[in-house]
Amino acid sequence: MSSESVVVRIFWRFLLANMTPERTRMPIVRIEHSVPSFDRWKQAFDSDPADRKGSGVRRYEVFRLQDDPNYVMIDLEFDSTPEAEAFVEKMETIWGGPGKSVMQNPTARIAEIIEAKEL
Repeated sequence: MSSESVVVRIFWRFLLANMTPERTRMPIVRIEHSVPSFDRWKQAFDSDPADRKGSGVRRYEVFRLQDDPNYVMIDLEFDSTPEAEAFVEKMETIWGGPGKSVMQNPTARIAEIIEAKEL
């Protein structure tokens, strides 16, 4: 099984386990990138240069690939799409500046849960 399919399965398990009717339309920002040093990146992440709470993040989770511990994925939940879009813009500014030293090739996408069922 590929690492990508494992990540997708873990992501869906999390979503299904935490799904409630009020959460079905929450935008999620998925950020992915490689890191030269996970410990240095985690220190920068924990310093919270984007002010996650002040930017509207309700909840976040950090993932690492099992077969590549220097690849990070972060899912951040918001109440609204405009909050999510503003956060992505803020992150793009950080990535263009001091974030360059702790991450490589960052990407961000905004997704919305349409349906989830536990089988």
